[in-house]
Amino acid sequence: MRLEGIHHISCITGDAPRNVEFYVGLLGMRMVKKTVNQDDPSVYHLFYGDEQGSPGFDLTFFEYPGASPGLAGPGMIHRIVWRVRSIDSISWWRERLEGAGVETGGGDDSLLFSDPEGLNHELAVYEGPDPDLVPLHSEVPPEHAIRGFDSVRAWSANGPATASVLVDVLGFEQSGPESWTTTDGGRTGTYHLDQPPGHYGKPGAGTVHHIAWATRLDQQEAWQERVTASGLFATPVIDRFYFEAVYFREPGGVLFELATMGPGFATDEEPGSLGEKLALPPDFEAIRDRVEPHLTPLPDIRQWRPATT
Repeated sequence: MRLEGIHHISCITGDAPRNVEFYVGLLGMRMVKKTVNQDDPSVYHLFYGDEQGSPGFDLTFFEYPGASPGLAGPGMIHRIVWRVRSIDSISWWRERLEGAGVETGGGDDSLLFSDPEGLNHELAVYEGPDPDLVPLHSEVPPEHAIRGFDSVRAWSANGPATASVLVDVLGFEQSGPESWTTTDGGRTGTYHLDQPPGHYGKPGAGTVHHIAWATRLDQQEAWQERVTASGLFATPVIDRFYFEAVYFREPGGVLFELATMGPGFATDEEPGSLGEKLALPPDFEAIRDRVEPHLTPLPDIRQWRPATT
């Protein structure tokens, strides 16, 4: 069994409308699911992705309105690395972001920036064989669109133990001095460990809550048993309706999830209108009238959809 790269990355925001404006309006991602946090249905769970909501792109946010700013520290992911196809795309994104007042850094082949709440991102040129995951947007040409996750950079509180879990439990292969990569032949995902900073982290707005690695639906039970047999505490398989999930915390402090590649976000919506309405899994439909009136109003995402779609 091998993991098929990154499935999704879930983060925290204190301002969902501004979050939508940044990720959909500015970065050109497609909102593929507007739903609620299934562990706390009083708050949003927003999913941004490519046209199909494919595993390998989904960036998600839990909204806790007015949440105080967080700070990445040891035991946390501190940067999300995305793929673009060319150096020309790096230049295009630098101009677009700076034109919107976003500070940028990096060199010719990478671009560093942060979202309005301080979540750190990097765009990097990718020339490998993985298929492109492309969202369509009225202002972002397809050739410059962000094309899914490449990797994450984390600060482990116990680097050797983290590396051991990556290799011995999850089947990653070391791909650099402090980098490990996984693929099952379709999509690769890489985990980089950096030297921890000299400050403590604090969960909050602008931080990563967890990272999910992609599994095959028929292997999920076996993965749960494998993680449990290693001595790590793993949850039972949890049905999230759009995918099945197993959670555990690796010894360096980062919360890992194993998430299945399916059933998918088109399970309860037409592919052409993903994310346009509040979608609730069947087990939550009975509380819609209590939940929906209290959720934060969001911008109409249809304003950024190309007319051809």
